[in-house]
Amino acid sequence: MRLLLLVLGGVFAFEGLLLALAPKRIEEAMALFARLTVDARRGIGLGALALGVALIGLARAHLG
Repeated sequence: MRLLLLVLGGVFAFEGLLLALAPKRIEEAMALFARLTVDARRGIGLGALALGVALIGLARAHLG
């Protein structure tokens, strides 16, 4: 549970930093994302999911 809270805290801190430093870029990225097809957005989501699972597996294998 501690690790989950640490990870979630890191995600929120990173997202907050992006929004604070580059709000216009985030707005542009969201507009671009909205123009994508549902299938393209689904593919991006599945790719991000696969990358996240791979990174977790890599970290668990090397960090114990």
